[in-house]
Amino acid sequence: MEKRNSPHKAGFGLWAALPLAIAAALLSACGKSTTPAASVKPVIAMPVKATDGRATVRFPGDIHARYEMPLSFRVPGQLVARQAKLGDTVKKGQVLAQIDAADASRNQAAAQATLAAAEHRLVFATQQRERDEAQAKANLISQLQLDQTHDAYASALAARDQAREQVALAQNQSRYTTLVADREGRITSEQAEIGQVVAAGQAIFGFAWSGERDVFFDVPEDRIAGIQVGQNATVSLPALPGKVFSGHVRDVSPAADAQARTYRVKLALDANGQDLPLGMTAEVSLPGGASTGMNLPVTALFHQGDRPAVWVLDPKTSTLQLRPVTVTRYGEHEVQISEGLQAGEQVVMQGVHAVSAGEKVQAIAPPHPEDAP
Repeated sequence: MEKRNSPHKAGFGLWAALPLAIAAALLSACGKSTTPAASVKPVIAMPVKATDGRATVRFPGDIHARYEMPLSFRVPGQLVARQAKLGDTVKKGQVLAQIDAADASRNQAAAQATLAAAEHRLVFATQQRERDEAQAKANLISQLQLDQTHDAYASALAARDQAREQVALAQNQSRYTTLVADREGRITSEQAEIGQVVAAGQAIFGFAWSGERDVFFDVPEDRIAGIQVGQNATVSLPALPGKVFSGHVRDVSPAADAQARTYRVKLALDANGQDLPLGMTAEVSLPGGASTGMNLPVTALFHQGDRPAVWVLDPKTSTLQLRPVTVTRYGEHEVQISEGLQAGEQVVMQGVHAVSAGEKVQAIAPPHPEDAP
């Protein structure tokens, strides 16, 4: 008898073959996969601009009087009065301070007494000389006695002159017990207190002359060669926005500061800056000489071997090329390029260590406008 499959068994066979067919289709699809398109990397790149003309360098400084000095007594003593105080504007001849004058007064009195005695001895020696000269003409005394009389007279005359000088010195010392301003100016510091015993020459006040003003600023070693005495400059003050003052370099220190390794430069302000308050913060602008090239941020600088280089974007292929350049000046935030670039070429400004030659990129602007060259 012929056996036939039941409809139930035939359906079961179809369902069993379905997973095998799906697996075969998936394997076939994997074998026909395509290669994904190359990705384009965004980089911060900007076109460079030529900077032809004269560059300007700026330095922070502060306002000083042309002449600043300590005021002190010429004689020692105890400070008993102080008529001036910090910040006072004083006139010529104004009394500023005094020390105890008791000892100076006694010295002056003693010098006066010594002078009176010397003058009395001189009168006696003069009379004796006249008598002895008359007797010598009459051959009543010897030549030796006459010579002794002349010697006594000369000694008395010298003693009188010495006593006069001692009186003048004592008078000066009495006058020196009062500290007087010898010109108009301003008290910039107080360095002694009432009751303090001070030595001759010890500073009592800091004093700044009225009139001429200077700006003091410090210049690093790599910039000092471009600054010369007589060079013109402009000065601006944050406290006086919108105002610009002119001046010229008056003095350049011949030696660098031992710790900061900077050179102190003094800039004399012209007539329009003579009344500026002392101690104000200033910004000095000096011409830095002829400058032809491109300024780039230091973050754009890479290297090729031992030479500086930058990444330049090829506009045709949108790929990067490493271009060696010549750097003429290194600054704190910028470098100046003189050779290796053309105006308008796009240069990678940031992330130079994260790209490679031939990499396909897309230029984007810096996230902050101040980062643009």
